[in-house]
Amino acid sequence: MTQKSIYIHLLTFLLLLTSCSQKQQQPMTPWDGEDTDAASTDFDLGQIVSNGELIALTLTGPETYYDYRGKHLGTEYMLCQRFTNKIGVSLRVEVCRDSAEMVRRLADGDADLILFRNMPTAKQLAWRIGKNKPQLTKALQEWYRPQLLEEVKKEEDYLLSSRSVKRRVYAPMLNAKGGVISHYDRWFQQYCRSIRWDWRLMAAQCYQESTFDPQARSWAGACGLMQIMPSTADHLGLARSDMFNPEKSIAAAAKLIGELDRSFADIRNQQERIKFILAAYNGGANHVRDAMALARKNGHDPQRWADVSHYILLLSQPEYYNDPVVRYGYMRGSETAGYVDKIMQRWNGYRGVKSAPSSGVSGVPQRATKGKQKYKI
Repeated sequence: MTQKSIYIHLLTFLLLLTSCSQKQQQPMTPWDGEDTDAASTDFDLGQIVSNGELIALTLTGPETYYDYRGKHLGTEYMLCQRFTNKIGVSLRVEVCRDSAEMVRRLADGDADLILFRNMPTAKQLAWRIGKNKPQLTKALQEWYRPQLLEEVKKEEDYLLSSRSVKRRVYAPMLNAKGGVISHYDRWFQQYCRSIRWDWRLMAAQCYQESTFDPQARSWAGACGLMQIMPSTADHLGLARSDMFNPEKSIAAAAKLIGELDRSFADIRNQQERIKFILAAYNGGANHVRDAMALARKNGHDPQRWADVSHYILLLSQPEYYNDPVVRYGYMRGSETAGYVDKIMQRWNGYRGVKSAPSSGVSGVPQRATKGKQKYKI
């Protein structure tokens, strides 16, 4: 089902509900709630605050809700999060497969509201509030102002830009003549042995993550040379107090790479598997698996990065992230594809290997040619 048809289906259903209702229509707002004079308060604002959680239903997408490197973004999600912060509760978002599921679950009382955009080009959000919630409707009416939507969009644009990462940019090669890439080469060499990776590959990845700044920090909480997320650090056994320690960051990253290597053991070609591992490190293994499923469905090789990266890019389009074989929804695929491509090119430069012309995704490394080494950032 395309995004356009989802919106049409949802609007048709809501119009049908409206035509059956005898209640007086409310003024146009960014939501569509029940009559604030309703006698029953069911699970209204007071109960939501007492319970400490507001539950929202939505569809995956760039305007609604998506996962970005372990954090959640999306205009509607971020706007709703501002509201829940104001009333002092947490926000739980549950992603539905389609509009029919959202409407059914809201009617069943499984959630407090639906987050959706009534038209792809509309500037105003429309939230469907569950029935018999006059207090919640009133609280939203008192809180909302049109400027909030633009503020949230600007915040999201900032978070997705390089300006949101605090780091000092160091040279990508410390001493080209002496073959010294960074101050951390001995640790790349030490911890790459157990995972059987070329240490220069991890060095190339490290530069992409932090530009060799051990104090680098992103808005999402990723820290250190290898930009380990706090939750990932917990999983890997890296103490949060050690996340800026260069050696321990590299050791943790090697452990994570080893785990990803095992999880992608079905990629038989090692050179191909490297690209899948890098993509998973950046964009998440689940999204990579979704792209592999799309490649398989469309008659392409799910074990060949050139084929899968095509679908990594397409996961930003509704007709692909809403495909039935896709389990984890929307993805900022251009960032992940570029991440892999830049690391592969930098690794080739570190090894003195001539890279094939870039087409937006990584190619298989070629043998080095004779002559003076040239390094390209």
